Amino acid sequence: MSHDVAEIQKHVRLYVTVFAALAAFTVVTVGVSYLHLSTMPAIILALTIATIKGSLVACYFMHLISEKKLIFIVLAVTLLFFVLLLFIPSLTEGEAIFKNLRHVS
Repeated sequence: MSHDVAEIQKHVRLYVTVFAALAAFTVVTVGVSYLHLSTMPAIILALTIATIKGSLVACYFMHLISEKKLIFIVLAVTLLFFVLLLFIPSLTEGEAIFKNLRHVS
C-alpha cells in the first residue's frame, strides 16, 4: 500500500473538487427557490439537484465509486422499490380524484 505525497494530494484535490461542486449545487438550490416556478417544475428541479448532490456524496465520500458492480445492482433494485412505493399512494389518490371528477360532471 503506497501512500506517497502525490497520491495523497490527488485524493485531497478530488475531495476539494467534490466539496466545491456540492457548495455550488447548494447555491443553485437557493437560487432556484427565487425563480417562482410552479409546483411540478420546482419539485422536478429540486429532486434533480438533490439527486446529483446525493450521488456525489455517495460516490466520493462514501467511496461507492470504487465498489464492484454488485453494489450498484443492489442500489438500482432498492431505487426501483423506492419509486414503486412512492407511486402507490399517488395511484390511490389519482383514483379518488377521478371518482370526484365523475360526480361533478
